[in-house]
Amino acid sequence: MQKPKYLRTVAVVRYVTPLREGGSLPAIAEADDGFLYVLKFKGAGQGTKALISELIGGEIARIIGLKVPEIVFANLDEAFGRTEPDEEIQDLLKASTGLNLAMHYLSGSFTFDPTVTVITPKIASQIVWLDSLLMNVDRTAKNTNLLTWNHELWVIDHGASLYFHHSWHNWEEQAKKPFLLIKEHVLLPFATELDLVDVEIRKALTPDLINQIVSMIPDEWLENENSFSSKAENKEAYAKFLLTRIAYSENFIKDAQNAATLI
Repeated sequence: MQKPKYLRTVAVVRYVTPLREGGSLPAIAEADDGFLYVLKFKGAGQGTKALISELIGGEIARIIGLKVPEIVFANLDEAFGRTEPDEEIQDLLKASTGLNLAMHYLSGSFTFDPTVTVITPKIASQIVWLDSLLMNVDRTAKNTNLLTWNHELWVIDHGASLYFHHSWHNWEEQAKKPFLLIKEHVLLPFATELDLVDVEIRKALTPDLINQIVSMIPDEWLENENSFSSKAENKEAYAKFLLTRIAYSENFIKDAQNAATLI
């Protein structure tokens, strides 16, 4: 288990190519450190909430011992993309001026296929536990959001997690509920050590670590949230949701185990 680390900030210097997946239009871009990144734009589909989910999900995944590409803040200059010929992409770049989120591009990686790549019960259980915590709807057989790179499994793309924050409706109650969509999880048949990883992860995810992760959320990503009186209160709600959900993990663990018996 690891601790949160300070996220680097890079400046985007070159738009390489779009990754036309869903409606978010992420892109491969080069930063001023010379590395390529998968860039997620705040001006896309779900806006900054998807970036918040990426940040929280990716850092929790890393803390519990899963492989996650390095996450960085990516600054997009106002002048960037003015010469982009594609109007849709140009509009996206204009709407994303400022701080965005990016993940190190794993060149040569390929999509995980459970029929080809063997995965250990513990790693499968850790990922199922994580996605139950985050209520991640996007780790199915159709779209695993798992990559194989250098003979290791890497977890990516948590933007569809924490969907409660799109309205914040009854979020305190939702924190205690099972995650019914876990039945669609691509790794559920292999997650036979949920009780074991539950004990380990609950011990690792202390209130201090959760608060450190939530504190990384840039204030500018909370500008359009009207459900709270301040950005500090908004961040506190994220932390409270996660800590409540961890405390009630038995609820989503039992639901996952029950769903696995029906496969």
